[in-house]
Amino acid sequence: MLRRIRGMFSNDLSIDLGTANTLIYVRDEGIVLNEPSVVAIRTHNGQKTVTAVGSDAKRMLGRTPGNIMAIRPLKDGVIADFQVTEKMLQHFINKVHENSFFPPSPRVLICVPCKSTQVERRAIRESAASAGAREVRLIEEPMAAAIGAGLPVEQATGSMVVDIGGGTTEIAIISLNGVVYSESVRIGGDRMDEAIISHVRRNYGSLIGDATAERIKKEIGCGYASDTLELREIDVRGRNLAEGIPRSFTLNSDEILGALQETLTAIVQAVKSALE
Repeated sequence: MLRRIRGMFSNDLSIDLGTANTLIYVRDEGIVLNEPSVVAIRTHNGQKTVTAVGSDAKRMLGRTPGNIMAIRPLKDGVIADFQVTEKMLQHFINKVHENSFFPPSPRVLICVPCKSTQVERRAIRESAASAGAREVRLIEEPMAAAIGAGLPVEQATGSMVVDIGGGTTEIAIISLNGVVYSESVRIGGDRMDEAIISHVRRNYGSLIGDATAERIKKEIGCGYASDTLELREIDVRGRNLAEGIPRSFTLNSDEILGALQETLTAIVQAVKSALE
């Protein structure tokens, strides 16, 4: 009874629970939250407490003292740490209801990878319910992406979706409100960041963090070579592995293209398989 009363004062939420970022959409309001899926955990006398969530926690990645650990509770699009995911969802749900007098108890729609197992889907449902949701429904990520992009999903024509996320790439062909073909490869933006970090370590003898790798990817990353594209450069600071001191160097878009080739080729191959 109390949960139903609280639900009257809660918004219905659509949640894109991603490996890299979590987005929350409210009807008639649009996207009301877009924050990194990162949680900072402090350990003191064997007790673990949440120190920060989202953007505040992401700023701590790679910079925390020994008793604080910034982690991503999702891996490859599914829950890797149930309790931390629950705390993260609870924080985000409370944040979008921060002006509500009652503790929120919303109905929630959550995106899931199309190839996620029943065990993984149950974990997502239970995590959202434990975070305060009174009703949880799931939708496959390609279908949600197609609807959001305005594709004619209800018509008898095939619409193809390639949704590249942080942990997974979802490929699907959709027709008549159903998924005709789907494939989920556990390759995404995080793998690209790892490739850039490895490239810098191998060619410059320096170490950069995840945030720097992501910035390089966004600013000068590209998926194909072309004579019409100008060479772009970016100045980067890292830590020299041999001497342990800061070092500055310049990267260009051509070398980042080379670093990303293996990851991009795997995604292209998955798309080709769908077309066949």
